[in-house]
Amino acid sequence: MEQIRLILIVALVFTSFQLWEAWHKDYPPPLVPNLAPITEYAPPPLASPTASVPPEHLAVPTSESAPTTTATVITAKSDLLTLNISSTGGTITSATLLAYPVNTHQGAPAVELLGTDSTRLFLQESGLTGAIDLPTHHSTFTADADAYVLADDADKLDIPLHWIGANGTTVEKHIILERGSYVVTIEYVINNPATATAPVQARLYAQLKRNDESSLRGMVYTFTGPALSTPAKRFEKFNFDQIEDTPIAETATDAWIGIIQHYFVAALIPPSGAPTQFYAKVLDDQHYVVGFQSPPLEIAPAETRKLATRLYIGPKRHDIISTVAPGLELSVDFGALWFIAKPLFLALGYFKELTGNWGWAILVVTFLLKLLFFPLSAAGYRSMAKMRKVQPRMLTMRDRYKDDRAALNQAMMKLYKDEKINPLGGCFPILIQIPVFIALYWVLLESVEMRQAPFILWVHDLSERDPYFVLPLLMGISMWAQQKLNPAPIDPMQAKVMQVMPIVFTAFFAFFPSGLVLYWFINNMLSIAQQWQITRTIDAASS
Repeated sequence: MEQIRLILIVALVFTSFQLWEAWHKDYPPPLVPNLAPITEYAPPPLASPTASVPPEHLAVPTSESAPTTTATVITAKSDLLTLNISSTGGTITSATLLAYPVNTHQGAPAVELLGTDSTRLFLQESGLTGAIDLPTHHSTFTADADAYVLADDADKLDIPLHWIGANGTTVEKHIILERGSYVVTIEYVINNPATATAPVQARLYAQLKRNDESSLRGMVYTFTGPALSTPAKRFEKFNFDQIEDTPIAETATDAWIGIIQHYFVAALIPPSGAPTQFYAKVLDDQHYVVGFQSPPLEIAPAETRKLATRLYIGPKRHDIISTVAPGLELSVDFGALWFIAKPLFLALGYFKELTGNWGWAILVVTFLLKLLFFPLSAAGYRSMAKMRKVQPRMLTMRDRYKDDRAALNQAMMKLYKDEKINPLGGCFPILIQIPVFIALYWVLLESVEMRQAPFILWVHDLSERDPYFVLPLLMGISMWAQQKLNPAPIDPMQAKVMQVMPIVFTAFFAFFPSGLVLYWFINNMLSIAQQWQITRTIDAASS
C-alpha cells in the first residue's frame, strides 16, 4: 500500500508543479504601474505629425507613420551572424545564427532569430528623434555596397549607411559586427553643419517588434515574450496580456530590455551610466514592441557627435551572456527550483568538459547524487526489506481482521513498532529525488548548451524525446524490476494497480527529454543494486 502511495505522490507532485508553473506563466500577478516621473527626459515633439509609442510623450514613430518607399536589402555576414538590413531606417529584418542549425539533420538551415514571413514578424528598428528632421526607422538611407563579409584577417565588420537632412544635417548609421561575438553595435554619427543657426538635440531610440506567438512546443511550455532588467529588479518577464493591460514605462540606468524565447534572446542594451526610458506596448491584436529612448544629446553647429547602443542577438549561453549585460544570464529560466538547478548545471558542465559528452556527464552526476543521498536511501530500503520479511504476518492479519478495518490498522501499527519498521521509510528514496528531478527537467529544457547534444547510438539530442522510445521502455522495465524487490501490497486491487504503474510511467516519460529519462533510468538501476544488496544482507543476518 505504501509503495502505491509513493508512486501516486510522485506523479501528483510533479504534475501539480508543472500545472503551477504553466498557470503562473500564463496568469502572472498584475503589474504595479511605475509611478516614477519619466517626463524629465522627454524629447520635444517632431516637426512633422506622427503617431507615438506609449508612453505618449516618447516621440518614437510607429509603422502607421511610415512613408511609402522602395527598400533595398544589404546583407552582412560575420563568423557567427548573417544580417539582412533594410535601407529603410537601417532596420535589421533578419538575423541568422550560423552555429545553430534548426535540427540535427545534415544540411539543416541555421536558426533565423529575427525574420519575417507569412506567420512571423520579429525585427529590430532604431532611429533618432528631435526638434528638427532626423532619420527614424522610416527614413531612407544609402549604402556603399549591398553585401558585406567579415574578412579572414579582420576582427570587425562595419556597415555604413548615409542620410542627409533638408537642413544640411548629416547622419551616418554604422552597424558593426565583431568576430566571435553575437553583439551588434549600432552607432549614429551626427554632424550639425557650420551653417546651422542652433544646436541640434537628438535622442537615440531602439526597439524590437514582434508578433504574439504561442510558447507551447508540442507538450512543453517555454516562455516567449518581453523581459526587462534594471538594478532594482534584475530580471522580470511580461507576457502579451500584461503589456496590453499595463504598458511598460520605466526610467532606469544600467538596464536592458529584450524579447526572450526558448534557447535564444534578443536584447537592447543602452550605454551604461545614463538614465534611459524603457517602454513596451501592444501595437494591435497580434504585435507588440519593446524598446528604449536615450537622454538628449546636444550637437552644436560645426560639431560632430556620436550616439550608440548594443544589440545582443544570440543563444542564452551562460558563458556568453553573463559578460554582456548585468542580469542577462537570468534569461535562462530554471524555474522555482533554480537554487538546485544552477548547481546541477554547473556540475553537468564540469563533467561534460571531462568526458566530452553531456550524456556521460548526466551519468556521472546521477552517480554522485546517489552517493549524496546514500544514507537516507539506505534507511528507506532497510525499512522496505523488513516489511518484505513480515509480509506473511501482514497477510495473516488481513485475513483475521478483514471485517474490522480499525482493528487491522491497530495490529499493523503494533507490528511496525515491535519490528522497528518505519512504514513511510520506503517513500524517502524517491521523494527526495523529486526536487532534483524537477530541477534537472528545467536544466535540460532551458540550457542551450544541451540543445542537440548527442549521447550514443540512436540518442542524437538529449533535450528532445527518445525518437525510438528505447530509454522510456528501459526505464519502465527498471521500475518493474524495482517493484519486485519491494513487498507487494496486501490489498489485491492495489496489487493490480501496481502492476500497471510501470506501463503508465513508461507512457508518461515517453515525451520527456531523453536526458531526463536517462537520469531516471540510471538512478533506478543504482537503486536496484543498492536495494538488492541491503535486502540480501538483512536476509542473511536473519537466516
